[in-house]
Amino acid sequence: MPLPQPPTKLGSLVKASSVPDDQAVAARPNQTRNAVPAKPAQTRTAERIRPNAEVSSHPAPSFALATSTLEASADARPSKPNAPRKAAKRVAEKTAEVAKLFVLDTNVLMHDPTSLFRFEEHDVYLPMITLEELDGHKKGMSEVARNARQASRELDALVAGVEGGIESGIRLDHTGHREARGRLFFQTRAHEARLPEALPQGKADNQILAVLQALTQAHTERPVVLVSKDINMRVKARALGLHAEDYANDKTLDDADLLYTGVLPLPADFWEQQAQSVESWQQGGQPFYRLQGPLVSAMLVNQAVYWESPSATPLYARVKEIRASTAVLQVIRDFSHQKNGVWGVTARNREQNFALNLLLDPEVDFVTLTGHAGTGKTLLALAAGLYQVLEERRYNEIIITRVTVPVGEDIGYLPGTEEEKMSPWMGALDDNLEVLNQSGGASQGGEWGRAATQELIRSKIKIKSMNFMRGRTFLNKFVIIDEAQNLTPKQMKTLITRAGPGTKIICMGNIAQIDTPYLTEGSSGLTYVVDRFKGWKHSGHITLARGERSRLADHATEIL
Repeated sequence: MPLPQPPTKLGSLVKASSVPDDQAVAARPNQTRNAVPAKPAQTRTAERIRPNAEVSSHPAPSFALATSTLEASADARPSKPNAPRKAAKRVAEKTAEVAKLFVLDTNVLMHDPTSLFRFEEHDVYLPMITLEELDGHKKGMSEVARNARQASRELDALVAGVEGGIESGIRLDHTGHREARGRLFFQTRAHEARLPEALPQGKADNQILAVLQALTQAHTERPVVLVSKDINMRVKARALGLHAEDYANDKTLDDADLLYTGVLPLPADFWEQQAQSVESWQQGGQPFYRLQGPLVSAMLVNQAVYWESPSATPLYARVKEIRASTAVLQVIRDFSHQKNGVWGVTARNREQNFALNLLLDPEVDFVTLTGHAGTGKTLLALAAGLYQVLEERRYNEIIITRVTVPVGEDIGYLPGTEEEKMSPWMGALDDNLEVLNQSGGASQGGEWGRAATQELIRSKIKIKSMNFMRGRTFLNKFVIIDEAQNLTPKQMKTLITRAGPGTKIICMGNIAQIDTPYLTEGSSGLTYVVDRFKGWKHSGHITLARGERSRLADHATEIL
């Protein structure tokens, strides 16, 4: 039986009512007819074309009909089938390109003066009350005042380069910030918006909410979002049915559990996997291994790796080099043995052993240590510093600094010199020096250890305040930054860039104990540098997991 003739009209011009059943069957490609079992022609037609009443009541099926018909006639006209698909793709791209309008709260600009340029292709709106509050906080020498002044300078540079009015918006990229592709809008007129009577109209936060409500009603075609660091402000906005978000650009990580730990456990069948490709050799008294395979992709330079088995000798090593799919591991020195004690201190667990290897390596210029209270961060850093200053004379002196953020009420002004003012904040230093003296560091640390007295040790330790760090350069110094979790990324950058030739910097802290307002575990300066420095061949990081202070401190850490 001969097949029906192919359709004589373009699929896009055929009406549902004018397509005979036999033409709809013939419009199918041959492979489709072969793949689908034979059915009555009327059934197949109903699958491809809806009845006239359904087409007239729902416009969407007519577009589906045209697309289906074009797809069915692909063999006859290969140049046409993609037209509806391209059109649909352009519509989807146009929908996805709708830029949001972000309304900035004042605390965002005071937290990050460059936040104007952090919203990529989206637009930014500044209410007039935001500029008023920014002007009121620009006086003083605090970090907030400096940020307010910098934000004002950024706004001045944006407005200065505009000719004519600013009602149509200002391009955010014309001052050199190419990553900002949106526009900046200022409030140039009063908006008519009525908030609930329970909200005082004169309060600055409520005025910003009124502007947000008016913009949401005026711009129904695009999302309008409030960006604020104030939690209560965001809660009130959501209670009014408005969109509000936290400023997340300053966050290095959304979850602190994703922070790089610096330690990688090797799989149980590690040696079986590497049996055919592993290479080993001795260099400088240290064993080395060269590995290949997919496991290398999970490694970073100076990352600690270990393999433990109850029936075999464990492996504790550090990644020294990575090239393509090849990694070189160096077996670390065992500081858990008494003969390798550092100023009378030995490693009590695996992570402390890794930390001491990084602290005593002259090729590692920057070391970060994190961990909860009692894991030995300060003790290990101080012992390594004394050993390298007094024994090896690798550095001239130890400089210790920390941010002066009190846990409770501040005790007010302190008399004396800079070092005397900092002494109340350095109780941890005194405690650890006492431990080092009792552990035999002064008598078992070699020739210098036996001759050194407490006064000599004190003479090699300088306590400095962070307030006077800008402009300084440290030469051949062992710098310890304690309680670094309370530093902002900007403050951390200021301190690390003080390092001169031959200087080593140690940053340590507990990101679970942050006392600085507006800082979280994800936005802390310590989290920032750990994430940015990972993988650099002259830096290393270790997260100390086990507490070694006392059983009371360990139990309190777990249950409190």
